Amino acid sequence: MLKECLANNTVPFIIEDDLKLFYYLGLREWTCVKEYLLATCLTAQDNYKSVLKYFEIEAQ
Repeated sequence: MLKECLANNTVPFIIEDDLKLFYYLGLREWTCVKEYLLATCLTAQDNYKSVLKYFEIEAQ
């Protein structure tokens, strides 16, 4: 996913331990409730953006 995010000028994200269970739940429930996985990925992306901001790296 990192490669796809970079190829599409999207801020990448990393699923860290605190989001891992939510990520697994989102994968398991994808066919019924897509919002679980989407919310988890967006949260991880926000976390990544805060790291970029800390290091003063401009995000798209």
